[in-house]
Amino acid sequence: MSVRIRLQRHGKKGKPFYWIVAADQRSKRDGKYLEKLGTYNPNFNPPLVELNIDATVKWIQFGAQPSHTAKSIISKEGALLKNHLLNGVKKGAMTEDEADKKFEDWVSEKNKKSEDKLSQIQKELSEKKKKELALEKEASEKRKLAAIAAAEEAAADEAPAEEAPAEEAPADEAPAEEAPAEEAPAEEAPADEAPAEEEKKD
Repeated sequence: MSVRIRLQRHGKKGKPFYWIVAADQRSKRDGKYLEKLGTYNPNFNPPLVELNIDATVKWIQFGAQPSHTAKSIISKEGALLKNHLLNGVKKGAMTEDEADKKFEDWVSEKNKKSEDKLSQIQKELSEKKKKELALEKEASEKRKLAAIAAAEEAAADEAPAEEAPAEEAPADEAPAEEAPAEEAPAEEAPADEAPAEEEKKD
């Protein structure tokens, strides 16, 4: 039976989550496995990896072959380095204490690099947010200025329309006041007729 270290997919659609497992090469991708070695979550930046290094090295010592993706992940976590150091101890190239010290030094350096990378990513994200906020403020100010300008234009357009009836009012009222003055002579006519009637009586 050939053992394969590979990823087993879990999680929902669009947000995959993987188990790192040692499984029979003939079994299905998401089928039975011999041992769960860790997890891999690519939904974060950087991806989150939890790996049992000792168990992974044990399976590699037994002859398990990692898949291409699994090999990349366990290599970054140091499983392949530890396997290499253990092979050096078996061959007598170094002692077990020296191998442990080299591995610990590598892990500390890796953690430092990971922290630097994470801080750099956080810094870039904060700068990106600042730029987005500045652009949003600029856009909101432009919208406010445009709204103020539109309101001023609307007020300027309404002002002449309100003044027009005030100018027309005297022109409408003038004929109404003059009309009684023209009718006045018509009322005096009966006064002229009265003397004529008196002369007839004489």
